[in-house]
Amino acid sequence: MSDSSDEECPDLVPSLCNDVKEEREKDRPTLAEAPTETTKIPVTIITGYLGAGKTTLLNYILTEQHGKRIAVIMNEFGAGGEIEKPISLGESGEVFEEWLELRNGCLCCSVKDNGVKAIENLMLKKGRFDYILLETTGLADPGPVASIFWLDSELCSDLYLDGIITVVDSKFCLQHLHEQKADGKVNEAVRQVAMADIILVNKVDLVSAEELSRVQQEIRAINSVAKLLETHKSRTDLAALLDLHAFEGNSDRCNQDVFATPVLPNTDSCTSKHSHHLDQSVSTVTVELSGDMDRDAFENFLQDLLWEKLIKDTKGETMDILRLKGLLSLRGCPRRCLLQAVHELYDLEETSPWPESETTSRINRLVFIGRNLDHGVLAGRLAQAVK
Repeated sequence: MSDSSDEECPDLVPSLCNDVKEEREKDRPTLAEAPTETTKIPVTIITGYLGAGKTTLLNYILTEQHGKRIAVIMNEFGAGGEIEKPISLGESGEVFEEWLELRNGCLCCSVKDNGVKAIENLMLKKGRFDYILLETTGLADPGPVASIFWLDSELCSDLYLDGIITVVDSKFCLQHLHEQKADGKVNEAVRQVAMADIILVNKVDLVSAEELSRVQQEIRAINSVAKLLETHKSRTDLAALLDLHAFEGNSDRCNQDVFATPVLPNTDSCTSKHSHHLDQSVSTVTVELSGDMDRDAFENFLQDLLWEKLIKDTKGETMDILRLKGLLSLRGCPRRCLLQAVHELYDLEETSPWPESETTSRINRLVFIGRNLDHGVLAGRLAQAVK
C-alpha cells in the first residue's frame, strides 16, 4: 500500500532548469552526442492499478531489443535476471536513486520519492536516450504527475508530455472499477482509466470472450476516447505506445481523439445492463456546436466548471472533470484552437488554420471525461458562448 504522499504532486525547485543547464554545461564533455538545446524529450506516463502488469510492461521494454534509447523511471522494480543490481541507499537508509544501464541501450532509474531528483538526472543525461517512461504508483492519480510535464514552463523547456498509458487487469478490472471509497470520491482505478490516451487491456488469456467484452464496455463507458489494446503479459508493439503527441495542438492523434468520438447525448449515464456502475457516474460526454465561440464567455464557463465547481447536473450534483479535450472556433481567430484540461488545469492553444472552405461551417467539439456529467446542462452553458 502507498501513503497519501505518493498521490501528491511534488514541489518543483523554482530554478530547476537554470541549475540543470549549468550542470549540463559542466558535464558536457562526458556526453557522447549532445543534442541541440531545442531538442525535447517526450515523457510517457505509465499507470495502472496494483498488479495490472505495468511493471511487467516496463521490464519487457527494458530487456527487448528494439533499437531505441529509452529511460525508465520506476517506483520499484524487481531485482532479478538481467536487471539485478545492488541497491543504493541514502543517508537515512531509503532507496533514493538507482541507475542501471542495460545491453539494449535503455536506462532504468528506481526511485522511492515522487521522482524529481530522477527527472533532474535524466535531464543531465539528455543526450543518451530518446524517450522517458514514468511509472506511477498503483494507487496514484496520474493527473497531478501529468501536470508537471504539461504546464510547468521551467521543466517543459527540456521535456514534454507525450501521453498517458493505463494498464488494466482483465481478470480483476471490474472489481477495481466498482470499488466504493468511504469518502464517496472516484476511486483510483476509475481515475486511471479516465485519464488515459492508451489503455492496455492485459491478461486477456485469463478471461472468456464474454468477460473481456464486458470489461471493454465498462472501460468505454468511462473513457470512449482512449485506444484499447489487448495484451498478454503486457506485450505489444512498442510503436503503439510512443510518439502519441496526445497533448500537442498540431498532432493528428489529438485531432483524431476529438473528432472520432461519437456525439451521444445520453452518454452521461451508463446502460441499464451495467447500472451498478452508476454509483461512480464517470463517463464520456461529447458536445458539438456550430458557430464561433466568444473566448471570454468560454473561459468564464471553464472557470465555473473547473475552478469554482459551480456547474451541476439536473440532480444538483457537482460535475467533476478528470480530463477534457476540445477543438474550438474562436471569434476573430483564423486558426483552430485546441483545449486540453486535466482536473483544474487547462490550456488553450492556437493550432492549424481553418481551411477557407470551412469558413461558414466551423464547429466546436468538446469531449468531457468526468463524474456527474450532464449533456444537456453542458450544451446549454456552451451555447451561451456562441452568439
